[in-house]
This record gives sequence, structure tokens and C-alpha cells, in this order.
Amino acid sequence: MDDDLIRATDAQRDLVRQRYFDADGRLLQMPAKLSRQIAVLDVIAARFVPGVHYTEAEVNRELIGLYQDYVSLRRALVDHGFMDRAEGRYWRSGGTVEV
Repeated sequence: MDDDLIRATDAQRDLVRQRYFDADGRLLQMPAKLSRQIAVLDVIAARFVPGVHYTEAEVNRELIGLYQDYVSLRRALVDHGFMDRAEGRYWRSGGTVEV
């Protein structure tokens, strides 16, 4: 993830959830603006446990219920540094971590 991008505050994440997700947590649309895309991806990345390695099928299973274009969503998580991928395994590598 680009160091210049600021992590979302709790209030910002709540606003993103209200604006871009339905009541069941499904993504309604991917925003056009990059900063909002990053905020949406941060919310989605929170569904994956840091330190746990996932197969592509496991990642797909989590994302397919969130958004119809789950492949692009998976790619965006990797491209923007929220997840890493090697040898068919994925793991969370960025995003806000609740403590």
C-alpha cells in the first residue's frame, strides 16, 4: 500500500459502510475515486484474519457473497497491498487491524 495513503478512521469506515454497503454487508458498487476505493478495500480486508493463509477458493468464497465481480475485488486487494499472494495462497498484509 502506498505510504502516502492515510488509513481510515473509525468514523470514516462507518461512513464508507453506510454509503457503499447494504445492510447485509454486500458491496453495492465500487467507488470511482481511488481514496474511496481504498477505504472500501480496507473494510473488506477486515474480513480476513492477519497471519492466516487462504487458498484462492477460500478468498473467492468470502468475496463472492460481497460483490458480483469478486475476481476484480480480489485483484484490487492484492494490487493495493491489503493482501499478498504466492503459490496460490493469499494472506492479509495490510489494512486496519482492530485491537
